[in-house]
Amino acid sequence: MTNRIYQGIAAKKKEGRKSFAVLIDPDKVNEQKIGELAALTAAANVDYLLVGGSLVISNHLDEVVIRIKRESNIPVILFPGTPSQVSRHADALLYLSLISGRNPELLIGQHVISAPFVKQSGLEIISTGYMVIDGGAPTTVSYISNAAPIPSDKNEIAMCTAMAGEMLGMKLIYMDAGSGARRALSENMIENVAGVIAAPLVVGGGITDPEKAYRNCKAGADLIVVGNAIEKDPSLIREMSAAVHSVPVCL
Repeated sequence: MTNRIYQGIAAKKKEGRKSFAVLIDPDKVNEQKIGELAALTAAANVDYLLVGGSLVISNHLDEVVIRIKRESNIPVILFPGTPSQVSRHADALLYLSLISGRNPELLIGQHVISAPFVKQSGLEIISTGYMVIDGGAPTTVSYISNAAPIPSDKNEIAMCTAMAGEMLGMKLIYMDAGSGARRALSENMIENVAGVIAAPLVVGGGITDPEKAYRNCKAGADLIVVGNAIEKDPSLIREMSAAVHSVPVCL
């Protein structure tokens, strides 16, 4: 097991370069769709492909990952909603701990159960402090986790949560408004959180246009993740990627 994926993300942060990831829900793709996404993401110079969701009701995660790897050279990172969403065929796994909630099962409980299988998978494991921020609409992750999101106007709570996650050893901090959020994270919250941590900051949820992706990067996000908007309009992949990669390097 290497740290190639994480080291790449960290190196880009150090160099002031931004990254763009497309989130693929295994329940919403078939072979044809995977082929189309592979071609679009390659042409757009997408940095990473995240695979997963809060609920995966189909039983073909392995098949989806294998197909993506066959069609694409872009690194595949698992974004699991539950411990069962693990495929050894991916490149890395975001080992998510829901640090914004108070549900012990999603802080450490499910990790204890999944640890032997995850370790045996041979995947690169990236410990990730996962923070759900109120996006103006109920989300699957909030319902499943039985945990309230951080209010969108409480910058101090977000800042302290991110700092705590980093000091506990989390390699990434992931702030998410959730799939289908009515509003994305505010640039003000992103800027405040980015200012108090050294770990790479991942931002997702409610990002529906290239301008918002650009502004989030300018505010301090190191990696932008978009899923729902691209499911509705795959042509946005090129525009979103171009916007993220056009952010001036700032060391």
